[in-house]
Amino acid sequence: MASTAQRAPISQDELEWAQSQISAIQNSFGGKVVGQTPLLQSLLVALLSGGHVLMESVPGLAKTTAAATLAQSIQASFNRIQCTPDLLPSDIVGTQIYDQHTGNFRTQLGPVHANFVLLDEINRSSAKTQSAMLEAMQERQTSIGGETHALPKPFFVLATQNPIEQEGTYTLPEAQLDRFLLKVILDYPNPSEEAEIVRRIETGVFDQGPDAPVASLEDVMRLQGLTKRVYIDQAITNYIVQLMYVSRHPSDYIGAQLSEYLQYGASPRGSIAFSQAGRALALIRGRDYVIPEDVKDLSHVILRHRIILNYEAEADGVSSENVIDAIFGSVRTP
Repeated sequence: MASTAQRAPISQDELEWAQSQISAIQNSFGGKVVGQTPLLQSLLVALLSGGHVLMESVPGLAKTTAAATLAQSIQASFNRIQCTPDLLPSDIVGTQIYDQHTGNFRTQLGPVHANFVLLDEINRSSAKTQSAMLEAMQERQTSIGGETHALPKPFFVLATQNPIEQEGTYTLPEAQLDRFLLKVILDYPNPSEEAEIVRRIETGVFDQGPDAPVASLEDVMRLQGLTKRVYIDQAITNYIVQLMYVSRHPSDYIGAQLSEYLQYGASPRGSIAFSQAGRALALIRGRDYVIPEDVKDLSHVILRHRIILNYEAEADGVSSENVIDAIFGSVRTP
């Protein structure tokens, strides 16, 4: 019965409700964060899909503000974890503390037990700590002293990394990068947006405290349920699978020159990510079905951390986005 209900078409009333909730979250976010429209879209896509986001940018581009603002707009618990080389897994997931009064150990849950978790500069934490966090992301639970503790629902991780300071960092392995649904690269604001940021700082917009939440956790859970019911045609699924196939066999499709730069293509997680994120983007755009443009608009954020280029690509100034565009250009749109 539950399976049948999950596949039920989305009614017009449900679609209108989803649009009102998504618009309210977008407006609340825009009240504090200037510009960064692609970032907001990616955050909403990941939130509705139940995935996680890796954000990369130089310092000062509102990554922390964006994460906190989104959490505040949804009345969700929010914890920020500053990653450092001496951060231990127990500092994140929690530990057992001896109580002298009772003579027993009690469990102290770590900051990962929140709806929204910001992992600031994840590449500064050790491989062991990264592994503990990524396990929590995948399993949606933590183990402390032999006891399993479920993470709250919804559970949403936003990790950041700084590309310009690599000293003392631990690069995320490709297998761990694959656990993130999306990778977003933030760019500098344009002059008008930067002027608006300065104006808001001077007028005390950020000193007024958080605005009233516009959505509840139950609303988010309902939006996630609706996302799973968005229709995706078999032709779109075949299109996604073909794109992933081309990424693994590039020489037959994108030419010898570009294919030489591609070391590894996307795993089946790439196909799953396009399917899940495509449904979420369709709902955000007011539709209950996925179209090819939804897949194309997600191409960079889904594939840039899933296709692996070699050192020659970096030496020749070829980016993953160049290869991704070539892959999409080689497959006929349904």
